[in-house]
Amino acid sequence: MAKQILVTGGTGFIGSHTVVELQNNGYEVVIVDNLSNSKIEVLDQIEEITGKRPKFEEFDLTDKNKVKAFFNEYSNLDAIIHFAASKAVGESVEKPLMYYSNNLNSLMNIMECMSEFNVKNLVFSSSCTVYGQPDQLPVTEQTPRKEAESPYGNTKSICEDIIRDTVAANNELKGIALRYFNPIGAHATAKIGELPLGVPNNLIPFLTQTVAGIRPELSVFGDDYNTPDGSAIRDYIHVVDLAKAHVVAIERLLNDKNKANYEYFNVGTGNGVSVLEIIESFERATGEKVPHKIVDRRAGDIEQIYADTSFANEELGWTAQSTLDETLSSAWKWQTNIMETEK
Repeated sequence: MAKQILVTGGTGFIGSHTVVELQNNGYEVVIVDNLSNSKIEVLDQIEEITGKRPKFEEFDLTDKNKVKAFFNEYSNLDAIIHFAASKAVGESVEKPLMYYSNNLNSLMNIMECMSEFNVKNLVFSSSCTVYGQPDQLPVTEQTPRKEAESPYGNTKSICEDIIRDTVAANNELKGIALRYFNPIGAHATAKIGELPLGVPNNLIPFLTQTVAGIRPELSVFGDDYNTPDGSAIRDYIHVVDLAKAHVVAIERLLNDKNKANYEYFNVGTGNGVSVLEIIESFERATGEKVPHKIVDRRAGDIEQIYADTSFANEELGWTAQSTLDETLSSAWKWQTNIMETEK
């Protein structure tokens, strides 16, 4: 009998790609999403790609009674992947209480029900923001966590602590936190990709929407950082590579290959790329020009960060496969597909 996985936030960008990979690997998937930053039509696209429609429940995970009712109904869950969270750095600086309330309460409600309903395995969507602005690069799993530069980043650190402490108090539970860097790109079919509601907070959807003429120009936040070209540096990973890391993490938990009840891994490419280099790569990969201007730095942003992924490569047997040009090309293919379908 196929293992059943709950994917919270499963109609979102990373969640939907992970659902595809799970279903392609024979897992039964149940999605819970409140559709606050995604569309129900994503279920159609997942079905088109995989030939199977995941089960779907629409509610807010901060509602403890609804979470409990869900676990009561779905009593055979083998594992949970928890994506559902508010995730914009800039917005979190402006609305910290909303971020703390949503991101912490949803996790605590899930973990309470895990204990009560005997669901033992959790993969958590964490972030490299837990490292703050690191003193040394690249960051390894041994790099000390620092005080976060934003409330969003701080919620990821606190959620990691909640998981660590909860599994320490209950030996039946196991958790893996995947600290990912900057997911970009889209599925090769161009049927799913990053489509935030409203004005995008992330670089790539804003960039592709600018090239598509939806936005007037791309703002590059700062050219006075201590980096080779002055723009901020990140580690950009193809979302499908990232999705596959979640499947590997689930298999590690279900097959009892975890070395401790709580583990955490960096999931990136190991390459630091600046914003201006992203623009160059996109133009090279697609032949399209990116209208852009330099503006002031953005609150909550750090100067540079990229991963040392050797621990994840060795322990999980997982490595990012896609080149930056391939990844950006997939993002543009997704954007042009959206425009075609909207005509």
